[in-house]
Amino acid sequence: MTIKSYAFEENQMIPFTYTCDGENKNPPLQFLDVPEGTQSLALIVDDPDAATDPNGPGKVFDHWMVWNIPPQTTEIGENINPQGANQGLNGRGAVGYTGPCPPTGTHRYFFKLYALSRKLDLSQDVSKQELLAEIDNCLVEKAQLVGLYKKEA
Repeated sequence: MTIKSYAFEENQMIPFTYTCDGENKNPPLQFLDVPEGTQSLALIVDDPDAATDPNGPGKVFDHWMVWNIPPQTTEIGENINPQGANQGLNGRGAVGYTGPCPPTGTHRYFFKLYALSRKLDLSQDVSKQELLAEIDNCLVEKAQLVGLYKKEA
């Protein structure tokens, strides 16, 4: 299974438009080779560098948590919430996507895709730890894409 974006390559800069400095909309994502028998997909986008940034929140910052994405989904378009999916709270306490916004330096943004053997019965205020525990119970396969972003001076 693979997750890709038309907007940026692995370990390359995420375009300005998909960040808090730009239009703060999710980049287009493509899902390839989802395993047969997958019942749902989940997507978590986070910034582990926020935990060690001296001006950051002191923890991994969650940019997007989405689950129960239909398994036949091959693409999430730019600024599109996946049809039929559930979204959780991001690090700003809002439902949906929030773009990269590092306080200092270049941060890495992990787009993690999970193929699951069942749908998840979770509320939108679920913590990432609770979501990951549910994912672990029914994980078929996972893939990730890493993008980078640094605010321009």
